[in-house]
Amino acid sequence: MTLLEPRAIGTPQTRREGRAKVTGTAPYAFEHRVDGPVYLHPIQSTIARGRVTAMDTAAARAVDGVLAVLTVFDAPKLADASDGELGILQDNEVHFRGQLIGGVVAETAEIARHAAGLVHPEYEVESHDAQLRADHPGLYTPESVNPSYQPDTDEGDVDAALADAAVTVDQTYTTPTEHNNPMEPHACIVVWSEDDGRPAVTMYDSTQGVHAVRTELAPILGLEPDQLRVIAPHVGGGFGSKGAPHAHNVLALLAAQRMPDRPVKLALTRQQMFSLVGYRTPTIQRLRLGADADGRLVALVHEVVEQTSAVKEFAEQTAVTSRKMYDTANRRTSHRLAALDVPVPFWMRAPGECPGTYAAEVAMDELAVAAGLDPIELRIRNDPAVDPETGKPWSGRHLVECLQLGAQRFGWADRDPQPGVRVDGEWLVGTGVASATYPGMAMPGNAARITYVAEGRYSVEIGAADIGTGAWTALPQIAADALGCALSAVELHIGDTDLPSASVAGGSSGITSWGSAIVTAARRFRRDHGDPPAVGASTLAESPGPEVEDFTVQSFGAHFVEARVNRYTGEVRVPRMLGVFSVGRAINPPTLRSQLIGGMTMGLSMALHEDSVRDERFGHVVTEDLATYHISGHSDVADIDAIWLDEADEHFNPMGSRGAGEIGIVGAAAAVVNAVYHATGVRVRDLPVTVDKVLAGLGDP
Repeated sequence: MTLLEPRAIGTPQTRREGRAKVTGTAPYAFEHRVDGPVYLHPIQSTIARGRVTAMDTAAARAVDGVLAVLTVFDAPKLADASDGELGILQDNEVHFRGQLIGGVVAETAEIARHAAGLVHPEYEVESHDAQLRADHPGLYTPESVNPSYQPDTDEGDVDAALADAAVTVDQTYTTPTEHNNPMEPHACIVVWSEDDGRPAVTMYDSTQGVHAVRTELAPILGLEPDQLRVIAPHVGGGFGSKGAPHAHNVLALLAAQRMPDRPVKLALTRQQMFSLVGYRTPTIQRLRLGADADGRLVALVHEVVEQTSAVKEFAEQTAVTSRKMYDTANRRTSHRLAALDVPVPFWMRAPGECPGTYAAEVAMDELAVAAGLDPIELRIRNDPAVDPETGKPWSGRHLVECLQLGAQRFGWADRDPQPGVRVDGEWLVGTGVASATYPGMAMPGNAARITYVAEGRYSVEIGAADIGTGAWTALPQIAADALGCALSAVELHIGDTDLPSASVAGGSSGITSWGSAIVTAARRFRRDHGDPPAVGASTLAESPGPEVEDFTVQSFGAHFVEARVNRYTGEVRVPRMLGVFSVGRAINPPTLRSQLIGGMTMGLSMALHEDSVRDERFGHVVTEDLATYHISGHSDVADIDAIWLDEADEHFNPMGSRGAGEIGIVGAAAAVVNAVYHATGVRVRDLPVTVDKVLAGLGDP
C-alpha cells in the first residue's frame, strides 16, 4: 500500500467548525430552521409486559394547541414492522417498560408534553422478567456476537492445562447496565411532503450515519431511498447510541405522515433516553487463568453471561478480545444470553472490548499477584509474536513499547509491590496498570467526490458524520495531502445523504473508511484531470477497502493510574491517569488527544460511578437522569494525559493511521480497579467501585 507523504497530516490544526460551535451558529438536529414547526412528545408504556387495552385521549385532544394524538390503535401503518425495536404502534403488545405506545403533536413542545401526560392507557398486565443472573433458566447461545464473531471458541485442552498449572485464578467479575449520555439528546425534525402523490421526506437527525438511517428507515415507511433525505452536519456526541435509528425516529416519521407539510420536531428528554436509545448490557464474566511457575499462561477461559431484549436480539462480543490479547495454546471463550423484558441493548463506546477487557485485565492483575510478578512483567512475558487466534502476523503490535514507555513516564520503578503499604495521612495510595487493544476496522461502501470548483479551490464531498471526533478537520488534512495542495484549498461537505455514500461513524472506523475513499478519489482525480485541472473537473470514486487479509490489525495501549483511598470513608480519588497508545499515524494531534482522554475519562467514570439501577419489580431504570446516574467530572482526576508512539501502519490504509475513538476507554476501568487494590489490598470485582464495597474490604481502620 502506498502511504501518503504527510504534510498537512500530523500537524496540529484547530477544529474547522470550532468557532461555529462556540458561537451557537452550528445547527444541531433540533435547531435547523424550518417553517411552521409542530412538536411531538412520546407516550410510553408504564408496564413491562402485557397489552394496551384502551387509551383515553379525550382530555389530551381537548387541550388548546393539540393537533394530533397517535396511539397503538390508530397510528399510520408501516410497510415493514418486522423489526422488534422499530415496528412501533402497529399492535397493542407491550414488550418492555418505556416502550412507545403513542405520541402527541402540538403547536409547542410544552403543550405536547402536558397533553401527553393526560393520555390514560389501560393495560392487561402479564408477568415479566427483567433480572439477569448467571443461572437464568433461559440462557442460550446466539448465532453470532456483534458484529459477526463466533459466540464460542475452544482451542487445545483447557481443562488439563488448568489442572496442571502452577498458578491459577478463578474469579467472577460483573459490570452493570450503563447508558450513553451524549450532551446533545437524540433529536430529529421530519418534513413530510407529497409531490403528485409521491412522498418526499427530509429528516434532520442526530445520527452517526445519515446513509445508515436512510437505508434502515426508508423500507419501513415503504419509501425508495431517493424519497428520504437525511441531514446531520453537526452531532453533539453519540458514543454508539446514535449509530442506528431508534424507535423515536419512527414515531417522528409517523407523526409527520399524519401532519404533512408541517415539520415535526422531537427531542427526547434525558429520562426518555434511558429506555429508547440503547445501553451497554450488564455482564457476568467468569475468568479462569492458569500459568506456569514463570508466569506464562498455559490456559485461559473467559465465559460471559449478558442480556438482550425479548423483542430484538443484540449480542455483545464481550469475550472476543481474550481470544488474541495474550499468548496461550489452551483457550476457551463463550457468550450466553438471557432474553429479558427490557429495552434493546446497543453499542456503547467500545462495545464488548470495554467490559471484556475490564474483567480480563483485572484477572491478569490477580494472576500477577498470585505469581509474585510485577504486573507489567507478566504482560510482557505473555505478549504473542503473532495473532494467537489466526496465526497471522500483526500489522503492528507495540503493546510492550506502550507498557515500557508508560512505566518510565509514570514512575513505575518506584512502586512497592506490596499492596496497602503506602500511606499519606488518612489516604492509602496505590498504582495500577492495564493493557488495551481495539481492532482496526474499515467499512465498505464509502465513496467521495472531488471537484475543482475554482482556481486553487477543491470541493470534497462525502456523506460522513462528525460526532465531535474531528472529522471536519481531519478529512481536509487527508484530502490536502492526497491532492498535493494547501490545506486552505480544501472545502469539505459532509453529513447529508445527497452526498456520496459513507459508513457509520462507529467502530473507530470513520477516518479509515472515509479517508481511504477520499484518497482513492483524489488519486483518480489527478490521473484523470492532471495538475492543474480545469475548473469544473470532477471525479467520483469508491474506496476499494483495505487489503489486509494477511495481517491482523489492532491498536494497542497501556493505562497507568494512581489511586488514593480514604481509609476512614472509602472515598476514591484519582490524582493521575496516563495512557500510552499505538494507533498508527496521528492525523490531527489535538483531536486525537481529545478522543483518547475522553475515552479514559469514560473509563474512570465506568470504574467509580456509572450504574443504571433497574428495578426488576417494575422493569425500569430508576437512575434515569444525570443527578442519579453519576458520571465523572473535571474534579475527579487532577492530571490526565494521553500520548502515542511515533509510527505509521503500512498495511491498513494510505494515511498510515488506525482508529482511536474507542481504545481510550478499553482497559481504563481495570487500571483504576487495580490501583485501588494496590492502595488498599481490597479487590473490588463488581463495578462500580463504591465506598461501601471498599469499606467492606477494609474493615475497621
